[in-house]
Amino acid sequence: MTTTHDRQRPPLPPAAEQPVLTLRYTASPRGARLARRLASHQLDAWGWGYGTPVHDAVELVVAELAANAATQGLVPGRDAELRLSRKSGGCVRVEVSDARGERLPAVRDAGTGEDGGRGLLLVASLAKEWGTIPRPGAPGKTVWAVVAPGAPAAPAPRTSPGEDEHARRAATDELTALSQEMGLI
Repeated sequence: MTTTHDRQRPPLPPAAEQPVLTLRYTASPRGARLARRLASHQLDAWGWGYGTPVHDAVELVVAELAANAATQGLVPGRDAELRLSRKSGGCVRVEVSDARGERLPAVRDAGTGEDGGRGLLLVASLAKEWGTIPRPGAPGKTVWAVVAPGAPAAPAPRTSPGEDEHARRAATDELTALSQEMGLI
């Protein structure tokens, strides 16, 4: 009897050659973090380096939508899904799906004393367009956003020279460890 461990998986093409990244992840804060890190890595492989306006805008959009899927779209035992794709004209389309189709996102003006409620304002300000559609092939919804090359720049963290390379290596090490833990590599 042959098990899945006995068979060799065909090698994946390098990240730069993949026009679409699709990742199913647990609808949890840790899963949302993995989605953001993998999206960041994929954007760098596509040529939008760490710290560029498109990279940072897409990373923030993914972080917000993945976090929303983990908190507002959570159905125990159901995964969330990230789909990131390059579009013509240098646009990047972000799609995050969850299992809660009845809970549609709405932009709202959170009060000054509230900890949350501003995420979709951030998405709306960084994306050329965004919206919600029924989740294809499964129950739930997909929240999507398109980030264009002229996206507003995200606030830049203050770093010293050489710190960016250290941060890149740390992010790659963390991404590798998380991917191995989840059995992706």
